[in-house]
Amino acid sequence: MNAPVRKSDASLDTFPKLLLNNAKRFADRPAMRLKDYGIWQTWTWAEMAREIEDYSHGLRTLGFKAGDKVAVVGSNRPALYWTFAAVQAIGGVPIPVYADSVADEMVYVLEHAEVRFAVVQDQEQVDKLLSIKDQLPNLEVIIYDWERGLGDYDEPFLHSVKDVQEMGRKAVAADPSLKEKWLDEIAKGKGEDLSVMLYTSGTTGKPKGVMLSYDNLVISSRNANAFDNFDENDEIIAYLPLAWVGDHIFSYGQSMTAGYCVCCPESPETVTENRREIAPTYFFAPPRVFEGLLTDIMVRMEDASAFKQKMFHYFLGVANQVGEKLLNGDSVGFLDRLKYKLGDFFVYGPLKNRLGMSRMKVGYTAGEAIGPEIFRFYRSLGLNLKQLYGQTEASVYVTAQPDGQISADTVGTPSPDVEIEIADNGEVMYRSPGVFMGYYKNDAATKDTKTKDGWVHTGDAGFLDANGHLRIIDRAKDVGKLNNGSMFPPKYIENKLKFFPNIKEAVAIGDGRDYVAVMLNIDLQPVANWAERNNIAYGSYQELANHPLVYKMMSEHVDEVNRDLASEERVAGAQISRFLVLHKELDPDDGELTRTMKVRRSLINERYAPLIDALYDGSTEKYVETEVTFEDGRKGKISATVKIADTKIYAPQAMKEAAE
Repeated sequence: MNAPVRKSDASLDTFPKLLLNNAKRFADRPAMRLKDYGIWQTWTWAEMAREIEDYSHGLRTLGFKAGDKVAVVGSNRPALYWTFAAVQAIGGVPIPVYADSVADEMVYVLEHAEVRFAVVQDQEQVDKLLSIKDQLPNLEVIIYDWERGLGDYDEPFLHSVKDVQEMGRKAVAADPSLKEKWLDEIAKGKGEDLSVMLYTSGTTGKPKGVMLSYDNLVISSRNANAFDNFDENDEIIAYLPLAWVGDHIFSYGQSMTAGYCVCCPESPETVTENRREIAPTYFFAPPRVFEGLLTDIMVRMEDASAFKQKMFHYFLGVANQVGEKLLNGDSVGFLDRLKYKLGDFFVYGPLKNRLGMSRMKVGYTAGEAIGPEIFRFYRSLGLNLKQLYGQTEASVYVTAQPDGQISADTVGTPSPDVEIEIADNGEVMYRSPGVFMGYYKNDAATKDTKTKDGWVHTGDAGFLDANGHLRIIDRAKDVGKLNNGSMFPPKYIENKLKFFPNIKEAVAIGDGRDYVAVMLNIDLQPVANWAERNNIAYGSYQELANHPLVYKMMSEHVDEVNRDLASEERVAGAQISRFLVLHKELDPDDGELTRTMKVRRSLINERYAPLIDALYDGSTEKYVETEVTFEDGRKGKISATVKIADTKIYAPQAMKEAAE
């Protein structure tokens, strides 16, 4: 699985060195594309290297020095990816920041990282930085990519990327020796040098700056490419947050080491359409994206003719029977192969084309557990969808699923060069070349997370099965106990609930209590479509969430989860006794979720304490008012009388079998 690193690769130990090598090896091959004003623009590796070189010289002209930190804020655009390499080439450190961070979140990261330069996408991000600049004494220069709306801004520290590149070209024209100095500086870079700082989402406190070296990222990227046979002929669509380690590896690290093309969509809203145009060979998405795509397919089929619906469901049945077997290379009879071939012509092929996955060689999902039925649906279409388990501190890869060893219940075997141990308390630990250097300015947290001999505490509880595949149960610190001694794994329960497309988010409560209760968020799109088909009128999100038929639907979902939990001996005691449907969506802007959409439990427990109390004091409803943050930063309140429902508890399967 892990191809040996060629001797010629050993000296290519930084991304700027890889960039120059790619500009020679793949000079005329596409390196990056951008859909802009309805047209796909393409840069070859040679062209991209020139853009980045001009950019580096321009940054020097503005006073950039080796060791400077540069914040990168915005969506996936070539100039922002070029910023990484341009900064690294002259000894700086890029720090991507979540584009949807509110001003206060951004202040902490930029101040903590001592950022001198910031490169942002557009006017919105410029305005955000201008509003907090007086709180950032180190911030001296702001550079923007998209010039629209910024023509009248006259601040002397504001520059466009194009202007900075032009400064660089003029500087080299005046002093041609700058080019050789730039090349010399790149040559002096070493694998152990700091490459990037990525701030964690901070589920339990302030974000931590994860320092990753070139060795961490380059070796991990090379191993990932070898594992899935990626090379210069592959393509990926870049749409994930720049500040997330996954995008940094998939859209930057693996592209630099393999030489494949990175395609940037026209906007976040056009990702699906742009993916259809590109048909990437490599695609990553969190489970909620795959769930949303499947929901959209099923909603569209509701409006199709009776004949199309019948054909669709017939061939889906064929796919469920033999699709995965064919994908895995197992033996399948001639008649079933013929049926599947017809299904591919009439249903699977058009469907994959509609999804933009007609050329997908490998697809990955991670971050949360994906529903087995959803996972098998995509694989039954002939899509090689797999799961991985990773962390920012690991340079993404801890485990991944090898071809032919795919299961919805595991996250795969240790990735190349990764070692895994399960601690006595059930915590998963790993050691690999991707293990981070440490947390920036936080030695205490580094010591708590990374041992002296390089093992990293993941904070996740799990075990290796008989086949050496890792199974994750829950966050180790979150696994609790009910008062009767039953194990309470909240995330495990929440993931089972989120398998249903009508449930967007779930929060389980139960540690130190008599029973388990949950708070649910409906997913507005599928529930609204369901309401429309059933002639259910509603005037707001709150009204729909509180509708009796919605509660009936949620009750059926909770009941199914309880049946499932009852069949698993270890968690049978954690069945859900009561639930409610929240009157508002949990929102990162309100601090309830991280920017990577993880639940901030302590804040939710505090903010929704009256509802949690009502779940345990026998109340059947509770009036609440909740503060919300609007898109323009204004505060407001949402009020509602939230209903609380009881559910059925089932005898554990083990008890049933004993009785029989």
